[in-house]
Amino acid sequence: MSAQAQMRALLDQLMGTSRDGDSTRQRIKFSDERVCKSHLLNCCPHDILSGTRMDLGDCLKVHDLALRADYEIASKEQDFFFELDAMDHLQSFIADCDRRTDIAKKRLADTQEEISAEVAAKAERVHELNEEIGKLLAKAEQLGAEGNVEESQKVMDEVEKTRVNKREAEEIYRNSMPASSFQQQKLRVCEVCSAYLGLHDNDRRLADHFGGKLHLGFIEIREKLDELKRLVAEKQEKRNQDRLKRREERDREERDRLKKRSKSRERHRHRSRTSSQDRKKRTRSRSREKRHPQQTQSGSRSRSHSHHRSRDRSRDRSSREKSSRDKERSSHNRSSRDRSRDRERRHKKRSCESNGKSEGRSSEEFEAGEI
Repeated sequence: MSAQAQMRALLDQLMGTSRDGDSTRQRIKFSDERVCKSHLLNCCPHDILSGTRMDLGDCLKVHDLALRADYEIASKEQDFFFELDAMDHLQSFIADCDRRTDIAKKRLADTQEEISAEVAAKAERVHELNEEIGKLLAKAEQLGAEGNVEESQKVMDEVEKTRVNKREAEEIYRNSMPASSFQQQKLRVCEVCSAYLGLHDNDRRLADHFGGKLHLGFIEIREKLDELKRLVAEKQEKRNQDRLKRREERDREERDRLKKRSKSRERHRHRSRTSSQDRKKRTRSRSREKRHPQQTQSGSRSRSHSHHRSRDRSRDRSSREKSSRDKERSSHNRSSRDRSRDRERRHKKRSCESNGKSEGRSSEEFEAGEI
């Protein structure tokens, strides 16, 4: 890749598809089905194993660093749950790799000479020490490339100890087999990348394998798969909890609505019962008024003034006392008036009698004069 292409890829990775006015690149979005979700999460096997013995070639879906940058920016505000798609992709790839490993193991079992279980265990021990030496050498080279010389030297010391253990294991394995059989090359299939390993491979060959891009690429893919499984499980658990919480909130809101509805219905029933009772009372009162209008009026007046009876009683007592006093006064006045009338009558009667007597005497005198 030229320097210009590297610079363009770096700008795409940093700024996304919006860094220039290229409308052709902006026609597709990172959420499109044609875009590789594993590439957006930086775990596509086509990228990781590129340039190795198991180079898979170009991916069938779109790979674009600018789209990855767009996804990284958008994922800070929204969860697109692309981890599930990437997990399915890696699971399918690792399943194919494991299937190839099983086929290689079966082929080796068919082609190599049969050995006893005890000898196979001793050979397995030699393979394990070879694998440990290869990993330590690869680690020491990486530390040396990073400039960490002291740590690299410590790892090389561990390599020397492991080499001693390997020589002892090889001696035990050689003594348990005939010389002709021991000279035969015994192979083993790597459990990580399904490559063939020899029992008598030297340290350089082992270091090249365990520190190579193919083996490390498969380790990266398997670690990414484990991380995706963990993330998917956590997000699914969180989604289930959120879904359960929303369901509980909906149920609580529904219960509250039902309670409010029942209360409103109860109030409506109470108002309807009260209004019906009032209508019945008014109907009965009208019927009583039609049958006994005067009694009804007096009864209604007495009922309407029932709450004032206590005050009315006191007022009645005071009015009765006042009326009794008034009656006494009026009776006294009446008796005095009657006595005065009687005196007047007697006086008039006396005056009339005296006038009659005088008139009788005068008439008698007049008659006597005439005679």
